[in-house]
Amino acid sequence: MRIRRSERQAFTLVELLVVIAIIGTLIALLLPAVQSARESGRRVSCQNNMRQLGIAILGFESMHKVFPPSGYTKVGPGNPAGKHIGWRALILPYIDQTNLHDIYDFSNHWWIGSKNLKAGSYFIDVYTCPSVGDRDPITSAIAHSPRPAMTFPEPLAPTDYEAVMGVATAVNPALYTSNAKRRSAMFRDSQIPIAGVRDGATHTILIVECGGRPTVYQRRNPGVDASGNALNNDQGIGWIDNEGAFSFDGSSHDGKTQPGPVAINATNFNEPYSFHVSGANMVFGDAHVEFLLETTPLETFAAYCTRAGQEIVAQP
Repeated sequence: MRIRRSERQAFTLVELLVVIAIIGTLIALLLPAVQSARESGRRVSCQNNMRQLGIAILGFESMHKVFPPSGYTKVGPGNPAGKHIGWRALILPYIDQTNLHDIYDFSNHWWIGSKNLKAGSYFIDVYTCPSVGDRDPITSAIAHSPRPAMTFPEPLAPTDYEAVMGVATAVNPALYTSNAKRRSAMFRDSQIPIAGVRDGATHTILIVECGGRPTVYQRRNPGVDASGNALNNDQGIGWIDNEGAFSFDGSSHDGKTQPGPVAINATNFNEPYSFHVSGANMVFGDAHVEFLLETTPLETFAAYCTRAGQEIVAQP
């Protein structure tokens, strides 16, 4: 009997190249979906952080009968010594950071004393957005009177969320004719009860994303001056800073000048800015969080930033 041997042929080089090309194409198609899913998860995490901040602010209001100011420079609820203290330090007990609140020395300005600088170096997850990614350590700060220029013994822990104090007059000089009309519920040394939010807490923004400070970003690029030198902000240099809040005035499309027609994501130089795609998260006076698109009209966003402006605008 003759025994037949079956011969197994190998793949040809062309067949292998075709298979590799197909696999490469599939990976290329899947990567954007994976990246999109990751960013979606980071955005939800950011929203959860901001919701906790909104609840903490309402906790402070419930205790002291006023919203915390964006920053103190004089005596007020939660600040009996009248020192320079920011809103994030004031709400520490309401975000499960009582131990850190106890370390903080409220008898001194935030930049004075080893206790405060030690507290300011403590990283707090709820104060940062996961979409910001890697950033330079905050080892120094430009002077912002009365705080001098400083080099810190330990890098300050960052923050990506800031109080919006209201609207700059330049947005609409005919409408924003007084502080009462253009202010939000949290501004420097404010003592505004929830009843003082005449436009309604659900329609008034308290906290916005302003990610990546003190490095200045213009669109998605680090900002530079006319000589090509990197720009730095003297405000928002860490969660402990009391002078990070700002009045909204819009920006140019390239993020290089203010005021301007763009409400969101043109620059983080004291304007609403996030590292999310197409918009940014905002905390309203009732603690709910909304993701507002970059296409939100300037007038609409400005109306959200006042507590008693009585503006009539189309909702996005």
